[in-house]
Amino acid sequence: MASIRAADLSPADRARLRGLRRMKAVAAGALAAMALVFAIAFAFERDIPALSYVRAAAEGGMVGALADWFAVTALFRHPLGIPIPHTAIIPRRKDEIGRTLGEFVETEFLRADVVRDKLESTPIASRAGEWLVDPVNSRRVAAEAAAAAAGVLRALSDDDVRDVIESLAREHLIEPDWGPPLGERLERVVAADAHRPAVDLAVDTIGAWLHANRSAFSGLVSRRLPSWVPKIAHRLVDDTVYNEAVAFVDKVRADPDHQARHAIDGYLSRLADNLQNDPVTIGRLEDAKTSVFDSPRVRALAADAWGTAKAGLLTALEDERSDLRRRATEALAQIGERLRTDAGLQRRVDTWVTDAVVFVVDRHRHDIASIITDTVEGWDAEDTTRKIELMVGRDLQYIRLNGTVIGALAGVAIYTVAHAILG
Repeated sequence: MASIRAADLSPADRARLRGLRRMKAVAAGALAAMALVFAIAFAFERDIPALSYVRAAAEGGMVGALADWFAVTALFRHPLGIPIPHTAIIPRRKDEIGRTLGEFVETEFLRADVVRDKLESTPIASRAGEWLVDPVNSRRVAAEAAAAAAGVLRALSDDDVRDVIESLAREHLIEPDWGPPLGERLERVVAADAHRPAVDLAVDTIGAWLHANRSAFSGLVSRRLPSWVPKIAHRLVDDTVYNEAVAFVDKVRADPDHQARHAIDGYLSRLADNLQNDPVTIGRLEDAKTSVFDSPRVRALAADAWGTAKAGLLTALEDERSDLRRRATEALAQIGERLRTDAGLQRRVDTWVTDAVVFVVDRHRHDIASIITDTVEGWDAEDTTRKIELMVGRDLQYIRLNGTVIGALAGVAIYTVAHAILG
């Protein structure tokens, strides 16, 4: 561990390193204390026979301390650098340890019954609802979802999206014949008299225009009269035409059963029939459609549609005060409230989540557990040893300390028994 620099470690690992070094010092100090006691007792036991018990305790303590030091050290490296068989276990068998750990997790923790029991004992929907109801959390989820959606939008290729929109528009809007479906819909409209409001609006609009534009009729007809006709006759003709037009429109507006309305109904009925059955009418509509939606115009329309939609979505997603973000936050809070209070919904969600997780885990548990195996195999042996020693080394030093104490007790016990039997 001397090669580990504290500056390269996280704060938690630096604290572990300090604890490890402190316990190593304590364990080494206990061994040194036993050696010192042994030396003193050995030197004076002839003069003070009772010191033989102390010597035995110290001797046992040293043996226990050295044995446990060897055992702990052998886990991580060769003791004293000597390549003794079955030492440096962790760096030498790192990959095997990783595979064993992965198999253990796969067979014991990722079993379908274990996962199902754990999930069924957890109120998933209720807890999720309680979490979502908190405005801070619902805003956070909305913000994260908005960030993800914005990232996807930016990652999409504009050319690819335009091609998709153009292809969809051509497949579903341009290539199908418009005549028969339009004729069928127009026939239904006429049969239900649903076109009457549109006719009324047209008549009202024409009447309002006529009343506001009397001057437009000046010379409309009279300029076509011979030059020898008196000027007063010109004005009379224009006034007559204007008054007749206004009177006709007023009659159509006032009379729901006017002949002109019937003429419009008849025209629309014939148009609906022609759009469905007359090849000439259908062909003219298709020609007009093709001229309007030629290829460059379709591509420009797709580009404009995507550009407008993308810019609008990005603006709404990035603005936390936008109506989209606000509605998303409110929707999440409402979902949370239902998850928190609706027992039926809770059961359905819990069952769905449990079944889905169990299915995924049971089907892919080997792949999931292989993450452990692959990760451990990818670690450097020396770094792995250092990391593991940082995590558990401090506790292992207690083994050395306990070995010193147990060895001392065992030593004095053995010496006492032997002295009592043989002495």
